[in-house]
Amino acid sequence: MTAGARAVWAVLPVKAFDAAKSRLAGALGPDERRALTRRLMLTALDALLASRALAGVLVVSAEPEALALARRRGAAALPEAAGGLNQALSLARRAAMARGAAALLVMPADLPLVGGADVRGFLEAAAAADVAIVPDRRRSGTNALLLRPPGAITFAFGEGSFERHLALAAAAGFEPRVVDVPAIAFDLDTADDLADLRNLPYGLAAAGGLPVRPKGRGLTA
Repeated sequence: MTAGARAVWAVLPVKAFDAAKSRLAGALGPDERRALTRRLMLTALDALLASRALAGVLVVSAEPEALALARRRGAAALPEAAGGLNQALSLARRAAMARGAAALLVMPADLPLVGGADVRGFLEAAAAADVAIVPDRRRSGTNALLLRPPGAITFAFGEGSFERHLALAAAAGFEPRVVDVPAIAFDLDTADDLADLRNLPYGLAAAGGLPVRPKGRGLTA
């Protein structure tokens, strides 16, 4: 790991398990959505930890179980106050900077295919960038955002965030780098996403019938 890599902290925001994935209500029941949200969170967390390219990982959440799981795996945990995603990320950014972060990676917790190599590949591709973004596969949302320094731009996550983050970077005088990483670009928000995921040839998990990669890649338990 290089000195530059050691200065990168990742922030993983996690919604309350009972409140997440409401757009899948037509396809999954409440218990299934809670279990799915938990599994997705662990998949993302394990990918960040397995990348071996980070100084640390910080989970920010209002979900007590998510914070406990983060601590159990060796990540830092930060309780989220009311105020929404972007405010939670701003709080987490300050906490990461207090821990010595020279760069910040923000990645959502709903990427079922992501693995450590995907995270490491993105960081390597963005090594010379001040602002780097992996858009979702529809090029609407932001599925990974790297900021160097951590306060390079404000956070603008939400519908259409990809274009907003590009505009914020340009306004701040940075030339953002867009990096396409298929496993990071695939997020799980809608019933169509779920159908696409189930059609992938990675085998079926016992829980929920969701596809999994071979051992060590994605959808870890």
